Amino acid sequence: MLGLMKYLKKSAGWIVVIVALLFLQAYCDLALPDYTSRIVNVGIQQQGIEDGVPEKMRPATMEGLLSVSEGADRETLSDAYTLEEDLYILKDTVKGTKREELNDAVCQAILLLSQYASQLGAGEGTLPAQGISQLPDSMIQQAAAAFVRAEYEAIGEDVDRIQMQYILKAGAEMLLMALLIMAASISVTFLSSRVAAALGHDLRNGVYRKVMGFSSGEYNKFSTASLITRSTNDVQQVQMTMAMMFRIVLYAPILGIGGVIRVLRTDSSMTWILGLGVGLILAVILMLFLIAMPKFTMLQTLIDRLNLVTREILTGIPVIRAFSREKHEEERFEEANERLTRTNLFVNRCMTFMMPTMMLIMNGISVLIIYNGAYAVDEGSMQVGNVMAFIQYAMQIIMSFLMITAMSIMLPRANVAAVRIGEVLNTEETIRDPEHPRSPQPGAEGTVEFDHVSFAYPGAGENVLTDITFKIAKGQQAAIIGSTGSGKSTLINLIPRFYDVTGGAVRVDGVDVREMSQRELRDKLGYVPQKGVLFSGTIASNISYGKEDLNKEEIERAAKIAQAEDFIKEKKKGYDAPIAQGGTNVSGGQKQRLSIARAIAKDPEILIFDDSFSALDFKTDSALRKAIRENTKETTTIIVAQRISTILNADLILVLDDGKAAGIGTHKELMKNCEVYRQIAMSQLSEEELANE
Repeated sequence: MLGLMKYLKKSAGWIVVIVALLFLQAYCDLALPDYTSRIVNVGIQQQGIEDGVPEKMRPATMEGLLSVSEGADRETLSDAYTLEEDLYILKDTVKGTKREELNDAVCQAILLLSQYASQLGAGEGTLPAQGISQLPDSMIQQAAAAFVRAEYEAIGEDVDRIQMQYILKAGAEMLLMALLIMAASISVTFLSSRVAAALGHDLRNGVYRKVMGFSSGEYNKFSTASLITRSTNDVQQVQMTMAMMFRIVLYAPILGIGGVIRVLRTDSSMTWILGLGVGLILAVILMLFLIAMPKFTMLQTLIDRLNLVTREILTGIPVIRAFSREKHEEERFEEANERLTRTNLFVNRCMTFMMPTMMLIMNGISVLIIYNGAYAVDEGSMQVGNVMAFIQYAMQIIMSFLMITAMSIMLPRANVAAVRIGEVLNTEETIRDPEHPRSPQPGAEGTVEFDHVSFAYPGAGENVLTDITFKIAKGQQAAIIGSTGSGKSTLINLIPRFYDVTGGAVRVDGVDVREMSQRELRDKLGYVPQKGVLFSGTIASNISYGKEDLNKEEIERAAKIAQAEDFIKEKKKGYDAPIAQGGTNVSGGQKQRLSIARAIAKDPEILIFDDSFSALDFKTDSALRKAIRENTKETTTIIVAQRISTILNADLILVLDDGKAAGIGTHKELMKNCEVYRQIAMSQLSEEELANE
């Protein structure tokens, strides 16, 4: 996954915004338990009185507090109030630290005054100096709040209104926090989806561009099914995980760490319960990794296998039916499907077991907190609201681990997908454009030269072609013939640089093809492969594929030369007739003729036909070769052929035998000088036909 992070650079600004929103959401989430605690502790138990500091009090109360205060506490108390209209009013400047100091002084004085008053009622005249400091903070705070409330009632304040105002204010702030959480969550989801979608787009684009730049050698490293899976399913996995990562993986640590800090501030006496819960969750996660994760890494490979089998079956249906192998292929598909299903079921069962276990841990932690909290409340060392807040913080901390656990299910699979995408993106291209491309030599346009060319496929131990040398001048028609496996198609694939030679040089227009840019080189060529390839669209769009600005007359001319005009006119929509994907709605001969028309319409310097007349009958073949010769006199033509009749009138014939040049010349010259050619000719033509030729 980390290797693909560079594709997030252009979304860096959005990622910063997402992180900021996550911190805002976490802050609001972590604030809610504190508000709950305050509503219970202050709003309900202390009846809206926040601390032991009265906002106003009677002179008699002030004198009583001063009488039991000493030293700094007495000075702090007297400096905090001013006498206005027979009431002591708290100064506006008493805030923050000053109010906390005043609260300590007032609480101490209130407790001393209360105890003194109770002892006088019991007939005792001494003021106790011990016992107050040992009281829990919660008891001191509640006693002080009760004293303040009694003072407000004596003054005539509406204490019920004070309580209700506090609860409504805290509730409104909680509602505001909830709205902020909702807004932040929606924004994070939207932006995360946007960033993840941009990443998916860039990865698909990167894989596509990389594959388009592959030579045949790199392309053969990956099966077509695997490349499709990597471009679709694998990218989908990474995109989905990235969207969840921003919302969960980044958010979980923020929430968890923040929850721990808040817990320590609330009460540290029960943190061992959190440690126990986290330990149990980590044990479950570890077990999950050990058992289920190996299966996750297998899923993408199994999807690859299923795609491969499915693609083979769908593309080979005619052959499967012809050989009555439906049962065998059904078993192959079922085996691949069954393996994928079993693996998915195993993983899902593990997940099914995991979630109830996590919920059991969460509920157990809640019960344990309530059990311990009840004793703390009974002893006065903790308030009810603090127990409630502790439970909420504990659930937030545990939930953050649960979120990470949920992501741990997706991350291994996404990591496998990312590695597979990275394999494509990091594959070194063996065929690259030179840093300083050379331009063709003037006067050498249309020439093709093989200069002592040798070639071996990557990883192969032997040469497929060895020391091939010949030259084709502009406007000449050259032919390449030989037995099956002699290297004919390999030889012409060196011209457009589908492969690079391993020895010697191939020159087009007088320049080594390795010194030209691939685009410039291929712009000079019109290539017709052995297997005609058509694209979904119309007949016109397929013919104009190599040169999009063709007008109607040029398209019709190319179709006429390729002997495709007759069957095109028979179609209702003519040149606008639809072509299905792969050309499945036209015959093999029609497909070949449209492929030839596409190459001719480009009007290239060099036309290459790789055994492209094999699906044509003799009459159409003869008419096509005649039309090509008459209409492309300035174009260099290279024909790979199996039939002697196709190349009898070629200006130059290269005979290949086991990757070597067995002969070069015209038909008559080769019949005299090349035994290999003579044997091919005699096997295809009668003595009478040879004599006539």
